[in-house]
Amino acid sequence: MLRSFLAGNVGNAIALFARLVTAVRGIWQGVDPTRRQRIYFANHTSNGDFVLLWTVLPPALRRETRPVAAADYWLTSKLRSFIGRDVFRAVLIDRNPQTRTDDPVGQMVDALKDGSSLILFPEGQRNMDETVTLLPFKPGLFHVAERRPDVDLVPVWIENLNRVMPKGEVIPVPLICTVTFGDPIHVESGEAKAAFLTRAETALLALKEGAV
Repeated sequence: MLRSFLAGNVGNAIALFARLVTAVRGIWQGVDPTRRQRIYFANHTSNGDFVLLWTVLPPALRRETRPVAAADYWLTSKLRSFIGRDVFRAVLIDRNPQTRTDDPVGQMVDALKDGSSLILFPEGQRNMDETVTLLPFKPGLFHVAERRPDVDLVPVWIENLNRVMPKGEVIPVPLICTVTFGDPIHVESGEAKAAFLTRAETALLALKEGAV
């Protein structure tokens, strides 16, 4: 009980800090912030991406939404482990196939079975190349969507956060950020993996064009 109470307060403090630094604005362009099970898939340029997306969700949705994150980052200390596991209730994925004991797709599907929504970064890693808008999508989004076709896949474009927290910097630079939610997509009957991933990338890039 105490741990849960502490996790809730820490989560509120993180959300408040994120808002103070970024003045983040959520733009619900293609969906409304309703309690519907979703996979929010977003571009990835900063370790703070999922924090910002999580922050703009209404509190009721925050409690039901879990980021998919790297276990090797969030389990490196007791503090990170507490924040990752207790505050954000992250689905922690081992990115090393040699040491992995759980199937990442199975972990995400299990979280959906439990009623959670997910925050997913299909590029699989931070995009540090400013000349490339998106890295090629990993197949995980397709495989999860194929197994749970009833769940909405909502593209989300995060704008400006990479300038707030450049790689290697500790102190954030206050800048206005936006998080834009687009129209949901689904895997179509008989749709091939490559065609779906191209369509998902296109949906995400369309949001960037309209980002303000």
